[in-house]
Amino acid sequence: TACYISSSPNPYATTLAATMSEVPPTRMNQQVFKLKKKAAESGHRLLKKKADALKVKFRDYAKSIAETKSGMAADSSSAFFSLTQAEYAAGNFKQKVSEGLMTARVRVGAGIDNVAGVKLPVFTYYETGSAIDNASLGLVGGGKKIQQVREKYTALLQNLIKLASLQTSFVTLDEAMKVTNRRVNALENVTIPKIEGVLDYISRELDELEREDFTRLKLVQSKKEAEIKEADRIKEEDRLAGKAAAKLKASSEDITANFDAGDDEDVVF
Repeated sequence: TACYISSSPNPYATTLAATMSEVPPTRMNQQVFKLKKKAAESGHRLLKKKADALKVKFRDYAKSIAETKSGMAADSSSAFFSLTQAEYAAGNFKQKVSEGLMTARVRVGAGIDNVAGVKLPVFTYYETGSAIDNASLGLVGGGKKIQQVREKYTALLQNLIKLASLQTSFVTLDEAMKVTNRRVNALENVTIPKIEGVLDYISRELDELEREDFTRLKLVQSKKEAEIKEADRIKEEDRLAGKAAAKLKASSEDITANFDAGDDEDVVF
């Protein structure tokens, strides 16, 4: 079996190297990146909490959808069976219903539910208060069955609106969870390690600069000490040379230089 090793460069390492080359290793940049790291860690914690809250709400929506769907089959079959019973008891009354005013008694309202900063659409069922069309329908026969049809289809409509609201919120919440998880992973695996790498680079460079400055100061200090010692040595040599020259001058001085012949009397032979 052959083993192939990819020679393509690591994009994260390449990006980190490019970032380090653009950042001068100074104390100011170190402080700036420390603040960036603190902000990134704070944002990571908040996004993690948001992701957990969205996950809990996501599970609640999934549970509610499953429960609503499980009852929808029974409600639908019961509503259609009651319609069949009403048609059997009162005859085919669909034509009479379609000839009515067809004024909507039920409408769907749209609202917004805020879950951890995510706006979820919510659909609500409400009645307009309009009078029932074809109220006299079923007076000849089958009126009770027609009323049962109204009630069961109203309950089915309420469940449909509830299911539509849950499904829409579920899809929106799923997209928000994906975006939040991507942001959490980006902060955890890219942004924070990148900032830490830059901080390590700045710390190493600053330590190296401190060692260079210390070595430079030691060299300057040793040079100054050598210059001071050399100056002291030259001064001492000059002092000793001056002292020796003074002694030599005193020993070589002519003793007759201070003698005056006029001070003595003349000697006659």
